[in-house]
Amino acid sequence: MINIALPKGRLGEKVYALLASVGYKCDAYDENSRKLVFRDEKGGVSYFWVKPTDVAVYVERGAADVGVVGKDIIEDGSPDVYELADLGMGKCRMCVAAKNDWYDDTSRPLRVATKFVNVAKKYYAKLGRDIEVIRLNGSIELAPILDMSDVIVDIVETGTTLKENDLKVFADIFPISARLVANKAAYKFKNSEILTLAQKLTAEVTK
Repeated sequence: MINIALPKGRLGEKVYALLASVGYKCDAYDENSRKLVFRDEKGGVSYFWVKPTDVAVYVERGAADVGVVGKDIIEDGSPDVYELADLGMGKCRMCVAAKNDWYDDTSRPLRVATKFVNVAKKYYAKLGRDIEVIRLNGSIELAPILDMSDVIVDIVETGTTLKENDLKVFADIFPISARLVANKAAYKFKNSEILTLAQKLTAEVTK
């Protein structure tokens, strides 16, 4: 039995469809059900749906053998898991953005608004830039508009929200997409099954 954690929502549904297409269909799965766990003893697969930011926690702690999580969450949380495959879904990027006319006043710490605190700290540490982190959980774009921050570190998909608020991207930090991750102990004891799953997914998304 392979236990798979998927993120709730559209991405999780897409990933399930991909898994089902390469031989990991779960006959018990019902997309209209509010159940969180679906097991298929005959097929040897069990799925459960969790909040996207929690997938890596379930995998790291062994409740799931594998899971699918965004690269942003991996980079910010540094979970102790193996990253096995890039599924090429949910593509976007982690960026630094600010007002169109912003310039970096290096005489003082840079005020950075973000919910990705560790990403921001690591990025600016590499640049040798002192920063003051302002942790926010939503509407990050408001911070520079209201002069609460100089820049934001956030996920950018199309850039439309930035443009509509007179902001723009000043730097790309890293590309984001959905990644298949594995629990380290499960990878050791279910190595053949997990590698087969990873290889089938990789073959499918790279067709």
